Amino acid sequence: MKKILLSSILAAGACAMFNACSDDSPSPLTPSVAASSSSVDWLVGSSSSVDGNSDLGSSSSVVPGSSASNSSSSVVVPPNSATSSSNDGPSQSSSSVNPTSSATPNSSAVESSSSAEPELGADGFPTLESYGPPPAEYTKDISATAKRGWNTRYWDACKPHCSWLRENANDVTRADTSSDAAYIADYGTARNCNIRDVEVPTFTLGDVSKSWFGYNGTRSACGDEKEKGVFTCTDMAPIAVNDTLSYAYVAGTADSKCGKCYHLQYDGHFANEMENNPPRETHKALKGKHMIVMASNIGNDVAGGNANLPAGQFDLMVPGGGVGAFDALTVQVNKGRDFNWGAGFGGFLTECQNKLGYDATLAAYQTCIKDMCDAAFGDAGLPNLLRGCHWFADWYKAADNPTYYIEEVECPQYLIDHYMSRFNTTTQTNIKKVTDWSTYKEGDVLDTLHCWKAGEAPPENGWQNPSAGCDVK
Repeated sequence: MKKILLSSILAAGACAMFNACSDDSPSPLTPSVAASSSSVDWLVGSSSSVDGNSDLGSSSSVVPGSSASNSSSSVVVPPNSATSSSNDGPSQSSSSVNPTSSATPNSSAVESSSSAEPELGADGFPTLESYGPPPAEYTKDISATAKRGWNTRYWDACKPHCSWLRENANDVTRADTSSDAAYIADYGTARNCNIRDVEVPTFTLGDVSKSWFGYNGTRSACGDEKEKGVFTCTDMAPIAVNDTLSYAYVAGTADSKCGKCYHLQYDGHFANEMENNPPRETHKALKGKHMIVMASNIGNDVAGGNANLPAGQFDLMVPGGGVGAFDALTVQVNKGRDFNWGAGFGGFLTECQNKLGYDATLAAYQTCIKDMCDAAFGDAGLPNLLRGCHWFADWYKAADNPTYYIEEVECPQYLIDHYMSRFNTTTQTNIKKVTDWSTYKEGDVLDTLHCWKAGEAPPENGWQNPSAGCDVK
């Protein structure tokens, strides 16, 4: 699958008891070393370097999804801009945007074989059906050999941890930025969106000069930026493939690796089960279902394993799962903190448990949760949030911290496509810094700067700047 993705990019360019898990990195990823007169590490984030052998060129006229371009233009053209919408209201995530990675299945993909071009949905991504039937391994019985773990839940809408660049050499969670090939092999940075739910870059140039440049991550809405910052793209909400299989994204433990995928097979039990606290109807209804999840986040409070559940915890990203400690959801949906968002840790289900008790019927919980979903998201103009919230009640059976068997698997192309940034497809994407992303719409162009490595600055008045830098005129 990584080979398919690499070739296409290079060619075209619950938490009832646990904290919410989105990474709220409040400060920009500021390069830590200025360019010297003799050499420079192209720093991506604090202290991490990009392969200096890559040719930066002008980085202008970059189309998200391409590896680079060296033309003289100074704009970035968002994908499929000719069909973009100028509607000022919220739009569905990444609408009218062509995907960069190939969703056309072939013999080496996990999806079924087909030679037809994928059918695109209204959001610009291939429809779920176009990927073909899922492979049998996604629903095979793994109970005899796999370890057990458990799910909590959250949706704080913050910029995902995996949307930030690797900060230093000790950061083993995010994509390897030592070369473009390594970066792509790790699926790069996870997509993030603005308050309109339109995909925007995950990183841009920072405060550059003619003698220095580096990259900053676009700032999270969970920081001081609020509506000017970036959010989780809503199409990362869980989606049902069929009655027994779903795809979703999760936050893992602090040492989880971004972009890894796992097969979860639910066993009808839950994390804090005891003799006097047996599984509920909801847990039993989930038994035997399967989910393929991709790590797009980490949580410093997400727990490792124990004797009974050695695989540890995943915090499932699901709208209505609880806004947690950071919370950009109330900003994005614009209903404020006074609206009933359910328990901060546990969300709508915990609120319904407090209202109905812990031994209510499955149908009662489903009705209560979906009523809260409709109130929160029905008029928000963000249909993926409503879909994902209803999914929790209907497909996931409103299960509270259920347990599962788990094994690592190859990622479905669907999850890869909705994970990978379509702007930052290489380690150097020289988009000019933007401080307010709230007004960006599909089809808007982004300015880029012409930057150079040390010793490669264009001569000016007979003198050549020896340092790396950018043309900031």
